[in-house]
Amino acid sequence: MSQGLAVVTGASSGIGLELARCCARDGYALLICSDTAEIEEAAEALRAEGAKVETLQADLATPDGVARLIAAVGSRPVEALLANAGIGLGGAFLDQDLGRALRVVQLNIEGTVRLVHHVGRRMRARDRGRILITGSIAGFLPGSFQAVYNGTKAFLDNFSVGLRDELRDSRVTVTCLMPGATETDFFETAGMEDTKVGRADKADPADVARQGYAAMCEGESGVVTGFMNKVRTVFSGLLPDTVLAEMHRRMARPGEG
Repeated sequence: MSQGLAVVTGASSGIGLELARCCARDGYALLICSDTAEIEEAAEALRAEGAKVETLQADLATPDGVARLIAAVGSRPVEALLANAGIGLGGAFLDQDLGRALRVVQLNIEGTVRLVHHVGRRMRARDRGRILITGSIAGFLPGSFQAVYNGTKAFLDNFSVGLRDELRDSRVTVTCLMPGATETDFFETAGMEDTKVGRADKADPADVARQGYAAMCEGESGVVTGFMNKVRTVFSGLLPDTVLAEMHRRMARPGEG
């Protein structure tokens, strides 16, 4: 039985692709989006597993890219929006290319806000729908050598909870998925392969996605994946920011992997 349409962003690989798989297994028709041509390979893999899939290659860091995704949805009701698109950037902020740093903000924050605003309004009008936003445990930590990225994830973690509360009297739910380091291409694209966190063991994206998807289906506020990540979030509320920043520095400083 069809569950309706699920829109999954950042779905060409990693957590996004695995979230799309979760949706497909539950009978959702999929509209998956990424800014790379690999989205077609992801779609082929999903179709081979029996999924009904539409694709869109669009850059959600731009207003035009978000508008193209909205146009692809058209007048169809979106039953589930899984806003997973995001990028990272390592290194000292003042040494980063400003354009690349701003792109992190534009995709992680602006693109997500634009898309959630459009889809969320229509869900509210129908009084039905589920939204999953991929935040991060990085949002709990002052991000020395990852300052912009952690700042964007702090926004998303907070934004998700605030929006959820605004919709508390409706049948629209908002859930925040907060993973830690996961085995994806994140650290390569962020230029963090020579860091301790870049070389450390990482979570399986399929397991992360299953936990996030289950939390969304249950209408939970959020889920921190992995035992040690849960411990880290507890300590983030107990330790001074200066201590947390120093801990993050040791994991994210370039050349120490």
